Amino acid sequence: MPSVPTRAADPHRVLTIIMGGGRGTRLFPLTRERAKPAVPLAGKYRLVDIPLSNSINSEMRRIFVLTQFLSASLHRHVYGSFKFDQFTDGFVEILAAEQSHTDTSWYQGTADAVRKNLVHFRTVDFDHALILSGDQLYRMDFRTLLDQHVGAGAEITVATIPVPREAAPGLGIMQINAERRIVRYVEKPAEASQLDSLRLDPSTQTSLGVEGGCERFLASMGIYLFNRNLLFQLLDNDLADFGRHIIPSAIEHRRIFSFIFQGYWEDIGTIRSFYQANLDLVAELPRFNFFDMVAPIYTRARFLPPSKVNGAAVEQSAISEGCILNHCRVAGSIVGLRSVVERDSEITRSILMGADYYEPAETRPCGAAEGLPRLGIGRSTRIEGAIVDKNARIGDRCVIRSAGKPDTLDHPLYYVRDGIVIIPKGAVIPDGTMI
Repeated sequence: MPSVPTRAADPHRVLTIIMGGGRGTRLFPLTRERAKPAVPLAGKYRLVDIPLSNSINSEMRRIFVLTQFLSASLHRHVYGSFKFDQFTDGFVEILAAEQSHTDTSWYQGTADAVRKNLVHFRTVDFDHALILSGDQLYRMDFRTLLDQHVGAGAEITVATIPVPREAAPGLGIMQINAERRIVRYVEKPAEASQLDSLRLDPSTQTSLGVEGGCERFLASMGIYLFNRNLLFQLLDNDLADFGRHIIPSAIEHRRIFSFIFQGYWEDIGTIRSFYQANLDLVAELPRFNFFDMVAPIYTRARFLPPSKVNGAAVEQSAISEGCILNHCRVAGSIVGLRSVVERDSEITRSILMGADYYEPAETRPCGAAEGLPRLGIGRSTRIEGAIVDKNARIGDRCVIRSAGKPDTLDHPLYYVRDGIVIIPKGAVIPDGTMI
C-alpha cells in the first residue's frame, strides 16, 4: 500500500478565530443594515463564507466568529449554513461582543476582540490559533502555512503577499531576512525613502520564488498563526490591534516568520474594490474561481427553483438560483438570488443582490394601488455600472447610471460612493426616475 504523507503539525489542533465585528464604514451603504462579513458576494454567497470555507477545507473545523456591529443577519447566516454532525469535534460558534462586570467597553481592535474572549478560548484544547479577517476574497490551504510555521520553529507566522509600490502605502509592509523571518514591520509607509528601504531586493525575490520580476513589497494579509501559549502572553496588556501593535512590538524578541502567498487576494474594503471583485467573477477567466470543487466555497443551502429565462439575452453574466428574466438583456453583471427583471429592461456591468423573499401575488393589488413598484426591476429600465442591494423596488422606465457621478453623494433614494451608484437595501425607486 502507498504510504500516507505525514504533516508537520495536526490541523485538527488549530483553533480558527474569524474577525467579524468591524463597522465596515468604507462599504457603506452596503453595511447600513448588516455587518461587513454579511455583505452578499457573487449573487449567492456572503463575505464570511470565504474564511469559513478556507478553514473547513484545510481540516481546521473548530471555528469561532467574533461579532459586534449589526450582527443579526450574520448570525442567521452562519448558524443556518455551517453545521457539523454530532460525531465530530468540529464547530462554528459565534461570540458576540458582551459587557462584563470587569469590562463594559466594546472591541477596540482585533487583538482586543480576541483578548475579551480568552475565557472562551481557554476551554478549548488547541496548539495553534489562526486569526482571520472576515472580509477578504482568496483561497488558501492553511495546512501549508501551518507546516511552514512548525518547520521553521516559528512562534508567530504572518501571511504576506507581494504587492507593487502603488499598493504598499495602504498596507502593513514587512521586511524579512533570508530565512523569511520578519525583522521589520511598518504600518502604511507613506514616505518614498521608507518604502525604498522595505523593498524586496531582486535576489530575494528570485530565491523566494516571487513572480513578476517587478518591484515588490511584502504586505500583511491580516492572517496570523500563533502558538497557543504565546498568544495568551502577548495579550496580557491593553494593546488593541495585532497589525499595528502586537506584531511590531514582538518582532525583536519573538520568532516571527512570513508565509508568502502568491495567489489571488482582494481585501474588500471599499465600494470600488467590492464592485470590481464581483464583476471580475463574470470574466471568461476570472482570477478567483468559484468552480474549484477541490476546495469549494460553502454557503447556505437554499431550496430554490432553477432560474427561468423567458426570451432574455444574457451575456457573460452570473445568474443565481430562483431568478426570473423576462425578455430583458443582462450583460457583464451579477444577478442575485430571487431577482426579477421585467420586459425590455437592460442591466449592464451591475450587481443585483436579489431578494430575501418572493412577493406573493395576492399582495399586489394593494401595493399597486399605492403606486408601489414590484419587488425587482420594472419594465424598460436601464441600469449601468451600479449596485442594487437586496429587496429593492425599481419601477418602470427608470435610468440608473454611474457615469459622470461625483465620488460621494447622499440622496434620499440612493448613494454614490467611489463614483458608483448604490441603491440601498429595501429602497423604492418610483417609475420614471432618472439617476
